[in-house]
Amino acid sequence: MSKSKTVLITGGTGNIGSQLVSDLLKDNYQVVTTSHSDNNITKLKYQFNDHCQDGSLHVINVDLEEKDFAQQIVTYLEKNSLQIQTLVNNARNTNYLKIDQNNEINRTNWVGEFLLDVVVAYELAMALINLEKSKLNNIINISSIYGMVAPTPQLYNDFEKESPINYGVAKAALIQLTRELAIRLADKNIRVNSISYGGVEGRTDEDFKKRYGQFCPAGRMLKREEVYGAISFLLSEASSGMTGHNLVVDGGWTTW
Repeated sequence: MSKSKTVLITGGTGNIGSQLVSDLLKDNYQVVTTSHSDNNITKLKYQFNDHCQDGSLHVINVDLEEKDFAQQIVTYLEKNSLQIQTLVNNARNTNYLKIDQNNEINRTNWVGEFLLDVVVAYELAMALINLEKSKLNNIINISSIYGMVAPTPQLYNDFEKESPINYGVAKAALIQLTRELAIRLADKNIRVNSISYGGVEGRTDEDFKKRYGQFCPAGRMLKREEVYGAISFLLSEASSGMTGHNLVVDGGWTTW
């Protein structure tokens, strides 16, 4: 595969994002990603130094919560003659998942989670679509099983303190955004799909992993290297007939 296809993935330095960047590069895609952490950007560039040098990886330092974030990204793309074929909305800010002493989510965290999950995904898609010579034909939104079903209280040591309600509500909204955009962008030949992942290893201890396995038909959490398969499929022509779909990759979690 030649590097004729360019993928923009937001949040490319996180647990899932960095894995996807790695897998996309291995699959010979040109990758553009975003982060607002100087430290994480430095680590990513060091890890993929050769790809940065040959132009197959571009990392944009941008705060997605700024009102002009989309224009900052567009300006970078135009300056570097980059044309995006696929957008993967993956950005996260775990600070918005903090629960206060009353076991509630404050308004700032509600708004922040919804902004990154839904509003930013919409605004960035529109900015790329409205480019004069837009090549965008594929949008993939990263959602979660908690956008489909409510959490299982028994999974947590302290359910009220460990399971933020705004996470699942925002992910559910992202799935609905996927359906809405699939309809509204169909006449532009742009496919829009989402992926709802189950729990992915990387930020949990062994006790949590064991409890998770008891509630999942597969008996375990997803491995980081298992995340890319669904992305690869939605990037390929094998999925050309799919739009408005929420692809579930959860080891069977939502079947029970």
